[in-house]
Amino acid sequence: MTDYVIVGAGSAGCVLANRLSADPSISVVLLEAGGRDRNPFIHMPAGYRQLMISGAVDWGYQTVPQKHCYGRSFHWPRGKVLGGSSSVNGMVYIRGHASDYDGWAQMGNRGWSYSDVLPYFKRAESWELGEDEFHGGSGPLHTTRVHEFHPLARAWLEAGVQAGYPRNPDVNASSQEGFGPLDSTIKNGRRASTAYCYLKPALARPNLKVITRALASRVIIEGGRAVGVEYVRNGRTEVVRADAEVILAGGAINSPQLLQLSGVGDGDHLRSVGIRAVHELPGVGQNLSDHVATEIQQQCTQPISLLRELKPLNVAKSLVRYALTRGGPVAHPGIQAVGFVKSRPELVAPDIQYHFIMIMYGEHGRKLHELHGYQPLINVQRPESVGTVLIRSSDPTRHPEIDPNYLASEEDVRVLRDGIKICRDVLGQKAFDSYRGAEISPGRDVRTDAQIDDYVRHSAHTQYHPVGTCKMGVDSKAVVDTNLKVHGLAGLRVIDASIMPKMVSANTNAATIMIAEKGADMILRQGTDYAESVA
Repeated sequence: MTDYVIVGAGSAGCVLANRLSADPSISVVLLEAGGRDRNPFIHMPAGYRQLMISGAVDWGYQTVPQKHCYGRSFHWPRGKVLGGSSSVNGMVYIRGHASDYDGWAQMGNRGWSYSDVLPYFKRAESWELGEDEFHGGSGPLHTTRVHEFHPLARAWLEAGVQAGYPRNPDVNASSQEGFGPLDSTIKNGRRASTAYCYLKPALARPNLKVITRALASRVIIEGGRAVGVEYVRNGRTEVVRADAEVILAGGAINSPQLLQLSGVGDGDHLRSVGIRAVHELPGVGQNLSDHVATEIQQQCTQPISLLRELKPLNVAKSLVRYALTRGGPVAHPGIQAVGFVKSRPELVAPDIQYHFIMIMYGEHGRKLHELHGYQPLINVQRPESVGTVLIRSSDPTRHPEIDPNYLASEEDVRVLRDGIKICRDVLGQKAFDSYRGAEISPGRDVRTDAQIDDYVRHSAHTQYHPVGTCKMGVDSKAVVDTNLKVHGLAGLRVIDASIMPKMVSANTNAATIMIAEKGADMILRQGTDYAESVA
């Protein structure tokens, strides 16, 4: 028997496995559907584009056709490997605005305000600039920033100030608004995934067992309590039982899928796919939220974009340099600067985020534009459109139906439209005079609101941040309580991005790691005031 069975060795699961197994009296089994993180492109920061092209460690998800985006079906990359999406993402470390977490608390989630969660962000982090009021200096997760900014990144930062926005030296500190440098989850030129930072140091513990290539097929529920997990490995169905708890950490797609496969969810839906409803919980798979993005692509008049780094000879030189020094162009993912702005001055916090990309590409990096250029990615910080993740059958190998319902809200379209207008103003500043070429997309002829809206619906894509499908709360659609326990069932928690009641206004990896840190502390300190322990 095992005390805790964790399903999913991703951004949250690796954190949980480390923190729980740190107590030698606690036994932990960690199940992961993917394999070991041995692919060299995982660890090389610039290798994430190759991972995207190959799909080697990806679930291969597709959304249903999106009716508000001209019927397009969206590719949804998610990591299927130790480390999960932290092993394949762009290594962006941004936490979100304080009002995101205060909003969670105001929705009835006591203990999840910004002041409550900040200690867990700090506990996780080892910031290369050292511990301060907002950052940790000795946590497992290493965060760094580039020391020499690319000329185009410098132009972006200068142009933001010229356009009237603040220069922000740290978007993870007291204020998010403005243009500033990006922190990345990188350590000594290597991707700092949760598999590397949390799981690897714990693998030698005798009380931790990691089982890869293990696809969870259902949670075993007996007498209103989760007592184990059934999984398929090498064509065989096996069972691991849990004395204490089963913890789902599969993320916004896999966690609701597994609950539904286990008979937990909306009864009518479960019966429609041939599954007996064990526990009626209508919110499972609802409340899906994702950051939706578009971009402006502009030609650069000087041959200095990152396109030059992809020439065969330069790639070879960079790989040799990286092998010898862990430095050079491939030691960083290529995003150095960001921007956060308000589309309306009366807003409490920015509702538009820009990632400044120093190359032009399409189709998630699988299609490069053979012109020197740059493209700020523009995304809606607080999307109003919500969708669903619903299983189609009782077969665990069949992907669920993913419907993010992109741009159903006209407000999301408006924010992207305003984001394009603001971005054009920034790119029109003096700082870009030496680099500004033709606007490739949307193109100079796309000027009216109707034209921009049409471009948005044709070009919008995921920013890879699905959350919310097992949301925390007290309303009828909530799946877990503030202790992340599934409502109405004993011995079962969900601890991952799916518990977010509302989307955070940032890339979601940092927040997911925080959730896992806080969730682990809840488990280890059950019956005590765990919050005081990290205050």
